[in-house]
Amino acid sequence: MKTKLTLNQNTQNARRMPCAQFLALALAAMCIAWPSVSQARIKLITLPLREKVEIQLDHPDVTLVEEERVVPLVQTPEGNEPNQVDFSWANTAIDPNTIVFRLMGPAEGDGNNGLEANVLSVSYPPNEQALVWQVAANKSGSMRVRISYILGNLSKSFNYRAIAANDEKTLALTQYMRLKNFANEEFLSSFDADKGANLWAGWGRDFTRPVGLNETKEMLVRKYEKVPIQKTYTCNPAEFGYLDRPKNKLRVPMHYVLKNDKANNLGDGPLPFGKVRMFIEPANAKAPGSSTTFLGEDWGKFTPIDDEMKLYLGVAQDIVVVRTIDKSERTRVAGNLYDYTVVVKYEIENFKDQPATLDIAENLISLRREIPGMPGSNRDVQWDMLPETDMIDGYDKEKSTFENVLFHVELPARGKDGKAEKQIRKLHIKFRNEW
Repeated sequence: MKTKLTLNQNTQNARRMPCAQFLALALAAMCIAWPSVSQARIKLITLPLREKVEIQLDHPDVTLVEEERVVPLVQTPEGNEPNQVDFSWANTAIDPNTIVFRLMGPAEGDGNNGLEANVLSVSYPPNEQALVWQVAANKSGSMRVRISYILGNLSKSFNYRAIAANDEKTLALTQYMRLKNFANEEFLSSFDADKGANLWAGWGRDFTRPVGLNETKEMLVRKYEKVPIQKTYTCNPAEFGYLDRPKNKLRVPMHYVLKNDKANNLGDGPLPFGKVRMFIEPANAKAPGSSTTFLGEDWGKFTPIDDEMKLYLGVAQDIVVVRTIDKSERTRVAGNLYDYTVVVKYEIENFKDQPATLDIAENLISLRREIPGMPGSNRDVQWDMLPETDMIDGYDKEKSTFENVLFHVELPARGKDGKAEKQIRKLHIKFRNEW
């Protein structure tokens, strides 16, 4: 008795199965020998529906899809043709080198008890996007199979909505995942009445959603309430440059800084890269016509647990910083080696009606290029901070590195007459062994 499983394409199209666009797990006909009939009768079998689909979106470029189906098999006596399972696709970015076919075990039902099967071989039909597995079975029955493959053009991205409290001390952060399906395949709810494919982004919660052809959908991942934020004002000529270069007036960007840890009501997992749209609540939410105000948007970097996400708000106009090189002296050490003593002066005014903290950052390799007579190379610097520096109390040892220094300077609010107190701060640095 010979058995060959094949696909009746007309039956498949008529029933509009979920994989009509690209996927055929084909079963076909059972040749059954009747004792009184010498000629075999062929019976076509409908394409089985998916029982389960898992879509893993943890890789940025490709997507792993795993699907399970229940396939009817017939007994394969020794020497007879085995069952043939035909997996084909068209106009779909499936990587054929990644397709894996696994027999998971007998399907539910007493009639499938004791069913054993194994894959004998796999072949590629010529000039087709298809694979054919030959499967032998010890008895007739239904077998659960799993097919895995890498699928392109099915991707995800993340975005956020951040609503800051009016005092800018906390915010509510809402995270969304956007799924884009341009894979020319659909994963609908036919295999579960009210669900669809199981989606996993690599961390966080799973989603069960139907995914239609050429569909883009957005899903709520998580909402974090009352996340503490720090509003920072930072000047860094190497990174942010000057607002007015002829007057040596530095650009002072503003940021919201969130720390991704449990103490700050985050820390469930890394925060993926994504666009963040920022708003602020009104001073009086009950006032007629009051609503949240749009502050701007920024790209939030990938933020592991215990790291910080900085969100750009714009350039501060009420904190003025004028930076000049106040002193530069060269001292011979030996031969062509020299030490350079440099003093950087900052004139700071805070026109805000409340105190603020200014972060002053300097990249020492960039500073070296500004000193007349010093080499303009990118090699590492040897330096000492001299005691004449009057910002030592605000020196941030944790965030400073071998080539970047960071200071926090407290600024008083402007006076009642609207005038700001000018503060002068100086950074004394000695560059050693320059040539």
